[in-house]
Amino acid sequence: MNKKILICLSALCLFVSHLSNAQWVQVTGEATILESKATARVNALENAVFQAMTFTGGEIASLPMLKTYLQEDRQQYRFSGNEIRHISVLEQKDAGGKMYVTARIDIYPSAKSCHKVQYKKGLLLGKFSLAEPQQAAMGSIYQLGDDFSKVLQKNIQQHSQSFLVTGVTQVPFSVNHADAMMMLAEDNDAQYLVSGEITDISATVDDHLLQPNTINRQFALTLNIMDGKTGETIYQNSYRDIGLWPFARTSYVDTKTARFWVSPYGQSIQRVTQNMMLDIESALSCRASLPEIVNIHQGVAQINVGRVHGVHNGDQLKLWHSAGFIDQKGIPRNRMVETAITLTVDRVYEKSAELRVNQPQLASSIQPGDLLTKQLNQ
Repeated sequence: MNKKILICLSALCLFVSHLSNAQWVQVTGEATILESKATARVNALENAVFQAMTFTGGEIASLPMLKTYLQEDRQQYRFSGNEIRHISVLEQKDAGGKMYVTARIDIYPSAKSCHKVQYKKGLLLGKFSLAEPQQAAMGSIYQLGDDFSKVLQKNIQQHSQSFLVTGVTQVPFSVNHADAMMMLAEDNDAQYLVSGEITDISATVDDHLLQPNTINRQFALTLNIMDGKTGETIYQNSYRDIGLWPFARTSYVDTKTARFWVSPYGQSIQRVTQNMMLDIESALSCRASLPEIVNIHQGVAQINVGRVHGVHNGDQLKLWHSAGFIDQKGIPRNRMVETAITLTVDRVYEKSAELRVNQPQLASSIQPGDLLTKQLNQ
């Protein structure tokens, strides 16, 4: 049965058609024109695809794999082995310094996507420091690192399908202090630790006949992700974007205000946070979420994940004994031993849940710190 509906959200209208398990969405993406119309077109098309995948429940972790192909200036894009099968660019126009791209996107959402069969994993955000503080002099944006962390947190909380932020800390992360990092992660119920360094916020002046003394400003950073169970670095990446700096050179700019974040430069930083969130999804979403036993009493176990992580009554989980150890070089080694014990979620709270042990005679072997994995055959 082919069913077509029109849905409007604010200024955004999506034409959605359902045909068996397939959906197609007609959506308009937008981007500010700065470097070139070609770059703005790519950004607008990526924005349209992101909106379509978010709306239909498709796996946004697959979007980074499409970016290389979207760089090509074409009207039709076809893919295989991806939930997005076809993109057709219907209209492209620029007005008011922005590029608008309207596209029809055919999507086949999978019921077995990683975010649909696992609980959300906790992230602890660390400080994003400025590598060259003197570059912040123009605008006095010395607090940009702290405010960037908050914007990244908001982006993850609103759009991530596989992660949620359990906290933001000013404690520096270090791979040389794995024990401290593991304790920090445990204190914040975080499976991963996310931090980085802002490496470039320098400005350049372009002299144009129509717009003299136009100031463009760089934004570049490095991203580091550590495993909270072992303290080792598991993912690194770098990002760079550029945005128009519309403020006077001698003015003070408060990076906590909407005035800054709606500016072309603020929007370029927000685009970086979205790319970071998508890359984290792509790299880590299919890693197993590892709820942990925090208490066991009279056959009832309590775990450190709950409603916000996607836990539901009746969920079945398998128990693994935590058998980690520290080797001769002082490096923590994470080890899990599979057991025959299964548990059923009996009561769900906001950030925790109570489980009933399905084999009561084995309940005495369960200890705080033991890990669980969600069974997929539900």
